[in-house]
Amino acid sequence: MREDHGVPLSTLTTMRVGGPAARLVTVETTDELVDAVREVDDADEPLLVLSGGSNLVVSDDGFPGTVVHVATSGVTRESADACGGALVRVAAGEVWDDVVERAVSEGWAGVEALSGIPGRTGATPIQNVGAYGQDVSQTVAQVRTWDRREQTVRTFMNADCAFTYRHSLFKGNARYVVLDVLFQFELADLSRPVAYAALAKGLDVPLGTRVPLEDAREAVLQQRRSRGMVLDDSDPDTWSCGSFFTNPILGRHQFDDLVERVGERLGWDGPTPPRFAEPDGRVKTSAAWLIEHAGFGKGFGLPAPAALSTKHTLAVTNRGGASAGDVLALARQVRDGVRAAFGVTLVNEPVLLGETL
Repeated sequence: MREDHGVPLSTLTTMRVGGPAARLVTVETTDELVDAVREVDDADEPLLVLSGGSNLVVSDDGFPGTVVHVATSGVTRESADACGGALVRVAAGEVWDDVVERAVSEGWAGVEALSGIPGRTGATPIQNVGAYGQDVSQTVAQVRTWDRREQTVRTFMNADCAFTYRHSLFKGNARYVVLDVLFQFELADLSRPVAYAALAKGLDVPLGTRVPLEDAREAVLQQRRSRGMVLDDSDPDTWSCGSFFTNPILGRHQFDDLVERVGERLGWDGPTPPRFAEPDGRVKTSAAWLIEHAGFGKGFGLPAPAALSTKHTLAVTNRGGASAGDVLALARQVRDGVRAAFGVTLVNEPVLLGETL
């Protein structure tokens, strides 16, 4: 493993903000990952486990302890048959989009709609990463972790991971460090049924259609690029954590109250908030819609160093030179503005380290 000191965490996060790490340890094998975490815990020092940095906003003060940067690698097909599909074990440090690209080329269906999402594989079950009608909980078979409390390797089956919308047992729970993920893919040349209207429109197919895996991946990448959601060093619209806020899930009475407030603000014959039924009877609506109709349009904040993306109102972006304080000040302004307009409090999707919203 490699050890450095004083490395700015802005260089390891897609938002490009964050002060220095007192100590940075880069690990390239699972054994090194376990050894590094155990060493820090034995010394009773602060620990941050960092992989792709795509879902993290780090304080301008940095991190006073040890940052373990996960750069482990390995994609191993453990079995494949028509009934059980392909069981594929992926190291936590593998770049997620590289895994999706390989899955598409190998005929492993189930993650093609998750193309272009930044970050590393170990973070995907933590956040239950999802997009365009898919999320990883649909293909995760096992998550193998290091249990910091018990000092042992512990494996969680899918049903034990407590997956919900953009959440899991592991999110906000520093006890477990993801070592690798076992996926169970369908063996198929065609995608899972297209479940997102804009994606179906881009493919020129009805909802529910299965299309060639490569076509599905390319259509998703086109959709994400049009929204500035594919990392590009030349495009500040992509210097972000992707979606900064999750889509609110409201009780029926809460949603009715939202509709009433929208009518009072925008007119009863005007636009209405999107409504998506949840299995438990609640209603999901669109954070991007609420942000835009609360008065925060694309590019809001420009020419300040932190502004909303010019392509998508859900992304808080670093236009170059922004501090974590700049990013969070804008996020607070948007959150508070939506709450004042519609009575809904948006919840941040990225983890805030050393900061609060």
